[in-house]
Amino acid sequence: MKINFTSIKSIATIAFVSLLCIEMGSLVQSCSKSEHTEQDQTTGNSKNNEKEEGLIRVNHDPNYLGDQTCKTCHQTEFKDWENSHHDKAMAHASDSSVRGDFNGVVFESRGVTSKFFKKDGKFMVNTEGPDGKNHDYEISYTFGYEPLQQYIVAFPNGHFQCLRTAWDTEKKVWFDLYPDLDIDPREWIHWTKGGLNWNTMCSDCHSTNVKKNYDNKTSSFDSEYSIINVSCEACHGPGKKHVEFMQSGNFKEGSKYHPEDHLHLTSGLSSIEQVDQCARCHARRTQYVDGFDHNGVFMDYYAPQIIGDEFYHPDGQILDEDYVFGSFTQSKMYHNGVKCTDCHNPHSLELKAKGNQLCLQCHAGNQYDTKNHHFHEGENESTECVNCHMTGKTYMGNDFRRDHSFRIPRPDQSIEYNTPNACTQCHEDKSDEWAVAAIEKWYGKKRDPHFSDALTKGSTRSPEAMGDLVNLLQDTQQPAIARATALWYLGQLPNPEIFDPIVSGLSDHEPIVRYTAARVLMILPPEQKKQLLTPLLSDSIKSVRAMAAGALAEIPINEFEESVRGKFTKAMQEYSISLSINADFPAGQMAFGQYFDKINQPSKAEQAYKKANELDYLFNPSRIHLANLYNSQGKNEDALALFQTVIQLEPEYGPAYYSTGLLLAEMKRLDEAVEYLGKAAKLVGNNPRIYYNWGLALQNLNRIPEAEVAFLEGLKVDPNLIDLDYALTILYLQQQQFAKAKPHAEKLLAANPNQPQFQQFMQTINTNLK
Repeated sequence: MKINFTSIKSIATIAFVSLLCIEMGSLVQSCSKSEHTEQDQTTGNSKNNEKEEGLIRVNHDPNYLGDQTCKTCHQTEFKDWENSHHDKAMAHASDSSVRGDFNGVVFESRGVTSKFFKKDGKFMVNTEGPDGKNHDYEISYTFGYEPLQQYIVAFPNGHFQCLRTAWDTEKKVWFDLYPDLDIDPREWIHWTKGGLNWNTMCSDCHSTNVKKNYDNKTSSFDSEYSIINVSCEACHGPGKKHVEFMQSGNFKEGSKYHPEDHLHLTSGLSSIEQVDQCARCHARRTQYVDGFDHNGVFMDYYAPQIIGDEFYHPDGQILDEDYVFGSFTQSKMYHNGVKCTDCHNPHSLELKAKGNQLCLQCHAGNQYDTKNHHFHEGENESTECVNCHMTGKTYMGNDFRRDHSFRIPRPDQSIEYNTPNACTQCHEDKSDEWAVAAIEKWYGKKRDPHFSDALTKGSTRSPEAMGDLVNLLQDTQQPAIARATALWYLGQLPNPEIFDPIVSGLSDHEPIVRYTAARVLMILPPEQKKQLLTPLLSDSIKSVRAMAAGALAEIPINEFEESVRGKFTKAMQEYSISLSINADFPAGQMAFGQYFDKINQPSKAEQAYKKANELDYLFNPSRIHLANLYNSQGKNEDALALFQTVIQLEPEYGPAYYSTGLLLAEMKRLDEAVEYLGKAAKLVGNNPRIYYNWGLALQNLNRIPEAEVAFLEGLKVDPNLIDLDYALTILYLQQQQFAKAKPHAEKLLAANPNQPQFQQFMQTINTNLK
């Protein structure tokens, strides 16, 4: 029989969909502080787009007036803001802004020695450069104020890089941001590469009116800002119109005035409106537009990272840096109208009350702030609401941040899914089982339903999770980000019944669900995508339109109805802008490669895939795509070499073994193929098609007992994958094991009773069993 191997093309496409929002625009720097200087805050009459050697371009946009102008009328707000995290987001390196010890201090970590010193009045560091050798570098800017401060160095071509070594402002010592990692200079997270590049990772949220201005052809930046820090106008928008109106005489004391006529992020916004505006910086997200002009909604500019287990624990608790949006929008607080400014002073960013008094603004003390609720003695850390319902994690070495999903501890989930819980995080000498027993004693055995019950199951990628995930997706009372994540997990299940629920997401009222549905369905054949995704080209949300356009990019415009062509052209322009915005990311280059691959420009696709690995040597998804490109061109040895490099760099990455096995099978090297396919089955586990292809390869090598085991293991993963029943029916008939063949042939016939081949199978089986 002919081997019907699954296309390796789809495997790499799925890998890309998984990783697109992980790398593109995902922030890695903490929300930190820094000082400003007066010259940064005023526009004056200097020439526009001023740039000094070794400094970031200052764009003196006349619409941005600076905080000193705001101070004139808003002295209370200015006083709160001054010296806040936002005020101190970034500063020129000076004696007043630098907090680290630059008095010849030597710091060593992971074999890298750094010396911090001053020379001719300048702050300097001698540390490992991009060539792996030590060099002297001048510090241009400080980045952050507490609990850590980083330092920025100017590099050629407009690149500004944040050092890997930071200053602990509390302990007053230098420390390594990655103390457990030996980092190759070719890696994305080396301080001279993209992971610690200010232009790419930091600028959009740490300064005001930023334009990244990346040139993909030259790999250079001409970035600019209007104000160096997070000023009043970073949140409220350019102040010129507001000031002109207030000075025009049209405003009189006691008259009705609406600040929102000229400003943004004003008081009186609903929870959804306020969080949507704060999210532009307080969210892990993919960027779609260079710069933010305050108009429209959050997803016109960005697409937030969903709460899948790439960056969150399986139940949605914070794991990697999340910047609050992803956790807070899961919470009952958010869905009951609580907003950022109910707890935080919007200008100082400090909490409005201390301890439990903050929570007691809304929650009655006689019900919650008692031993009858928390079962702990006294007034101490064990009786503070946040330590049970708002646990946290330390990022960047010393920056502790709390999880804003405000959840009830679930040690029962910890036992099954290895998720954290507040009980054993505090009682480190106790087990999760102990915590479960305590909670059941206090509150009974039954837990209130929570979307995390479905997400934890979904994180296993097992077919049994399907029903719970579909129910979560379709329950519009649940958080949109959780529903989008459920859809994402559904897309990874090996069951054709997932198709209709995923398609339903395309018309969901929540843009993050529509966006995620388009991402998942982009692997479909062009004609099917055209039918399903074309309506999204008219979506009200820019990121949704752009995602749909990118998915449909390979379809020539003349194949669309005339009434759709203008919408497709506009959405493709928006998608093209998003490609350019993210071209400084490895996944951005991979997206370029995919685009050129779709429109049949293979040389440009190859160039983009290779450039992704220039940006990050360890970024393997681009190698997988390039291997697929080579395979389509008949360059199978080149493709094989790339797959084997992936395996060398990530020896536990099962899909790479699967792709390698499929390629070797295509090359008629079945003895080698079965080894890779077997390894893939072991590592991936939940993909029945791996077992199917492994079984076919074994069967063609006449290793019949092993092939039978592979097919049967695949049916354990997905009993509904009819291809496995077909393969087993053929295998058993060839071996004249008619009794074994019968139940599988019956399943085939039940699925398609009019198929002559299946009827012939049953006739042969029944004849031989008489």
